[in-house]
Parts: sequence; C-alpha cells; structure tokens
Amino acid sequence: MGDAPTRPPLSLLDLALVGEGETAADAFANSVALAQRAEARGYVRVWYAEHHNMASIASSATSVLIAHVASQTSSIRLGAGGVMLPNHSPLTIAEQFGTLATLHPGRIDLGLGRAPGSDRTTMRALRRDERSSDRFPDDVLELQGYLSGETRVRGVEAIPGAGTNVPLYILGSSLFGAQLAATFGLPYAFASHFSPGALLDAVALYRREFRASAQLETPHVLAGVNVVAADDDEDAQRQFAVVRRRRLARFLTPGRSLTDDEADEVLASPQGRQIAQMMHYSAVGTPDVVATYLAEFARHAGIDEVMTSHVSPTIDQRLRSLDLLADAIDPVTA
Repeated sequence: MGDAPTRPPLSLLDLALVGEGETAADAFANSVALAQRAEARGYVRVWYAEHHNMASIASSATSVLIAHVASQTSSIRLGAGGVMLPNHSPLTIAEQFGTLATLHPGRIDLGLGRAPGSDRTTMRALRRDERSSDRFPDDVLELQGYLSGETRVRGVEAIPGAGTNVPLYILGSSLFGAQLAATFGLPYAFASHFSPGALLDAVALYRREFRASAQLETPHVLAGVNVVAADDDEDAQRQFAVVRRRRLARFLTPGRSLTDDEADEVLASPQGRQIAQMMHYSAVGTPDVVATYLAEFARHAGIDEVMTSHVSPTIDQRLRSLDLLADAIDPVTA
C-alpha cells in the first residue's frame, strides 16, 4: 500500500431508491437532488440501472429518468448503468438514446448489460425470450451501427440516433462481459458493488485482450463501490448497519420487515453472510478513510474510474456522504 495513493475520478450510481415511507415521486426528486449536487461537486457522471419489479428501486425506465434529470442539470454526464439490452430491441434503444443525445449533446452514456434485471416471472412479463441473452453480442453491434449511422440492417435507420455516436459501455460481473468489451474495444464497467467475486480476473482479462476501436484507443475500466461517508465513524457504521439489514430483507423476506435483532441473526447465518458478501467492496467511515479506501481500491483493482453508490438510508445522509467525499477528494470545490 502506498503512502499517498492516486485518487481516481469519481462517478455516481443512483438506483432511485424508494425509502421507507417514500413514493416513486420522492425517489425521482431525490435523484434530481443527487445529480445536481454531483454536478456541483465535480463527479464525472451519474448512471441509473434498469431494474424491474423491485419495490425499493424506481429506475426501471432509465431513458425517461435520464431525460428528467438532464432537463434539471446542465453539464454532468448522464447514462444507463445499464440498459438490459435483451429486454429491448436495439433499434428502440438507439432511438431513445439518440433522442437523449440530440436533446443533450455530449452528455449521454449508454451502458449495456445482458441480464434481465428481474426475476424469471417478471422476465416473462417483459416478453423477453429466454434465449435473447445469447444474441447480446450481435445486438450490441446492431445498436452500435444505428448510433454511428452505419446501420447493419439494410433500409433501417435510427431517427433520431444515427450519427450521434452515443458512447457504449459494456457492463458485467463475469469474464464474459470483460471479453466482449475487450473484443469490441469498448469501456468496461464491473458491478463490484454487488457482485465482487470476479473483479480482478475480469479487469486483467479486459486489459490483456483489449483491441482499440473507433470509440476507444486504450482500455478504460469503471468499477462500483458502496459508500457511506459521515462526519464520524460511529454514524457511518450505524448507517451501514441499516443498509445491510434492509438489503437482507429485500432478498430474503420481500414484503416483510425484520426487527434489528432478527436481521442481525440472519446476517450471522450462512445465507446471510453470502448476501453480506455482496457488499464486500464498501467504503464506510469518515471522509479521509473513505477517500483512501477508494484510492486503494482503484489501485488494487487496476481501474480508471470509481462508480460510487452512496447507500445511506435517507436522502439527506446520501447528499452529506456525497459532499464529504467530494471535500476529501478535492477541497477546492467545497
């Protein structure tokens, strides 16, 4: 470990969380507040992830949410982290993100994943073909063709979309995504904030196999980290305990609340420890502790940009966490 690790650029993953006693409308207002604060504090980009049939996450219609937030910010990049492409036709996504890029030029990213972002029943409700994931590489190329104006489908253009060259990112938590991003010469985003296991191997494979493309000359890797920064360590640890208990309830007892004692008992079980392990990469504590953790994480993983997921229970705590980290990274912008 170095004495003064280089501090990487920071971005923000916002799940549009619906907190206890809140509505989706509250979550969207919170997303605007987070993006405005991230813009003011020098974060590179804000991404929203496509999830379905999850009561605590309101970011199912990513392009619509991006449009709303873009209209109330001015410079920060906004994007999907990501669109689950097998749920959609490439042409539809090209038109949606082509529209966004036309309305907000130079500000739109498009991260692509091949998972359903849902359970199997919801997947069927989305009219998703279970074999559609197998077409993911071809769908990425088709989408890229629409956005570049060099369509791969004769007689079909994305209008708007053609020529916008919205930058594509491949999302993943396995070696498959790393290999695909390397082969296509696209930036790679690893979901280490909830699936940490293959991070090091995936990044190593991506850098080793990367081929330059029209979009990207050299490899670029983002990776996710859960963040809870607070004014004192005791408060940060208390917030993180709440987050862990809520995540446990989301996975193991959907629709039913657990007391703190019940949640802690389950967290101590093998199944609970497995869920807790999903949050292995978490920076929790005072601002300097969090900033140092993120710098060491970037060095350890060999990544270029950290996608922070500020997971504190309330919007005020998330905004405070975002601010405290920005202060620690670059006090000049405070």
